Amino acid sequence: MDSVVVKRSSSAPSNGGMNDMRRVMMVVVMVVFVGYLFLWVMTPTNLYRQTWLPKIGADTNSTFFGTQGTTILLYTFPILFVAVLGCVYLHLGQKDGSNNIESNGKKHKLSIWKRPVIIKGLGIVSIIELAFFVMFIALLVWSFSTNLRVSFAEITPQTAADNGEKVWESKLDTTAVMLGVVGNICLAFLFFPVSRGSAVLPLFGLTSEASVKYHIWLGHIAMTLFTAHGVCFFVYWSVTHQLSEMLKWPKTDVSIVAGEIALSCGLVMWVTTLPKIRKKMFELFFYTHHLYILFIFFFILHIGISYSCMMLPGLYLFFVDRFLRFLQSRRGVRLVSARVLPCETLELNFSKSQGLSYTPTSIVFINVPSISKLQWHPFTISSSSNLESEKLSVIIKGEGSWSKKLYQMVSSPSSLDHLDVSIEGPYGPFSIEFLRHDTLVMVSGGSGITPFISVIRELIFVCETLKLKTPKLLLITSFKNSSDLTMLDLLLPISGTPSEYSNFDLQIDAYVTREKEATRMNQKLVRTVWFKPRASDSPISPILGQNSWIWLGVVVSSSFIMFLLLMGILTRYYIYPIDHNTDNVYSHSSRALLNMLLICLCIAITASAAFYWNKKQGIGETNQVQSMEGATPVASPNSWFYNADRELESLPQESVFQSMKVHYGERPDLKRILFERKESRVGVLVCGPKKMRHEVASICSSGLAKNLHFESISFSW
Repeated sequence: MDSVVVKRSSSAPSNGGMNDMRRVMMVVVMVVFVGYLFLWVMTPTNLYRQTWLPKIGADTNSTFFGTQGTTILLYTFPILFVAVLGCVYLHLGQKDGSNNIESNGKKHKLSIWKRPVIIKGLGIVSIIELAFFVMFIALLVWSFSTNLRVSFAEITPQTAADNGEKVWESKLDTTAVMLGVVGNICLAFLFFPVSRGSAVLPLFGLTSEASVKYHIWLGHIAMTLFTAHGVCFFVYWSVTHQLSEMLKWPKTDVSIVAGEIALSCGLVMWVTTLPKIRKKMFELFFYTHHLYILFIFFFILHIGISYSCMMLPGLYLFFVDRFLRFLQSRRGVRLVSARVLPCETLELNFSKSQGLSYTPTSIVFINVPSISKLQWHPFTISSSSNLESEKLSVIIKGEGSWSKKLYQMVSSPSSLDHLDVSIEGPYGPFSIEFLRHDTLVMVSGGSGITPFISVIRELIFVCETLKLKTPKLLLITSFKNSSDLTMLDLLLPISGTPSEYSNFDLQIDAYVTREKEATRMNQKLVRTVWFKPRASDSPISPILGQNSWIWLGVVVSSSFIMFLLLMGILTRYYIYPIDHNTDNVYSHSSRALLNMLLICLCIAITASAAFYWNKKQGIGETNQVQSMEGATPVASPNSWFYNADRELESLPQESVFQSMKVHYGERPDLKRILFERKESRVGVLVCGPKKMRHEVASICSSGLAKNLHFESISFSW
């Protein structure tokens, strides 16, 4: 889904009635979500097992849904209801204009909870994130200990002897089962953070790129528990001389072979996520991570579809999001031009529809089939959808094998006249709060400057076009070599920039760490490469059109209703006559396969219908994409510090760079710089190497300067 920037109104307040409606909806969402979490807390207790579940099961067990209906009602429906209601909530906020960048006094009270904390193994987290992480671990411990206590109470020397086992062997068997049960809790939440277009994340103020760390945490915990689950069973089968159990795939019970295949796939994925492997062999990590398809498939076959419905909500929303992304990625996008910098950096400029809006720091995923048909790489958008209504830009520095190949293709003397590119996104925060600060300090290292370019361009629009007061901006950026300073040429777009800056206050402190003095000898100029259009290319546009959130809610709700109808018909007229709602008659694997097929079919039908309907509605705008052929403009010699595409006297860069200072042979003293800021409210953003991010977070969390407010946004995966 596209994140929407709503311009702040300087006169009339937001519609009160709509705000009241949104408040009521948020209350309902929170009540349902808290109830869902409470259900997980109660699941391992005797009260739930012996009183609540039998009663609910008796009321919901039917010839249409069977025993599966109870699990869907308790665990699947609440979250999908939250997701659909969240779509309506976000749509109303988008139309109402309440998702603005205006200061909000109430949010200031939460500042202390947003202070960064550096935890080894977790990285930079806020106090809120740490609190929720501790509560989640407490939930896992509670569930595991309660399950063991309840189950161990039923194990006696007599019951163990009846099974031909010792007491400790029976307890080992039970422990193995409960490790898997607790691992399933992690799996229930695992896919929410990677559902990029889902309404659940922005509903709770989260972004997909910042939530990836939650997916990583959950993945590590889940695989630890599942591995222990498998090891304990192996030990149990060994000591009880039942290793033959490892080869069993019973018709109406847990499939051991399917579980072993799922665990094997999970272990391969887990090993390749280790930082040393992921960073040095990214392609290996990328390709092996697609084993999640086999992992989920055999996991469902392992435990059956009825129990899998406890984990279904996150997986269902991920499938919807993934299929919509697949549809979007099938379209070739219109690449207009590329600015080529001598520091092996590209700015790619794409055509976009005017109806596509996004917030600063949003990202897109890019695929270039001529380099790799399967690889998708995330890049931060450097343009502002308000300042550049018909263009979307990304900056790519040649630091990996993929990006270096792209730079060589575009920058070669015999440059391509056309480049096939596909895009997924954009994805970003639903709203921004930068205007609530008196000063905004942006600290970057190397290519980490790219997210801040979008912030600067957006604030230029707010200041010079909307005539609103913006915070003072201090950009502290570090580069290894002086050639990297040409990245500052990209602070402003090729076109669409105001001619003068009367109120915009920007100071730039650039540090070149590996050179003692300025060197301009033998430097190439910044140049622009223009690409020819193709009839099949289209501007980047929202996946589901102007009313994306409403359409997403329609897709989620209609596909789920369709699934329930088809499943009910299938159960009533095919499965029920065979098993009469008895679990030990009809094949669990067959039931699981049929349900998985229905889910995929319903999502594919509804998502495709919504996508192609909105695509048809937007054909008129697509046809307006004009050809932009022409020779590459020749840069002037002055383009070392200035935009090479236009004459110097017509550029607003002059006023921007008047306040720039370049420091050679030194690194920024971040502690001194930040503590010198005496404004009452200073927002601090950082993007760069891990050491730099941790240093800035430590300074802001030290408590020595209470006016420093660390903005928790993530650009590093």
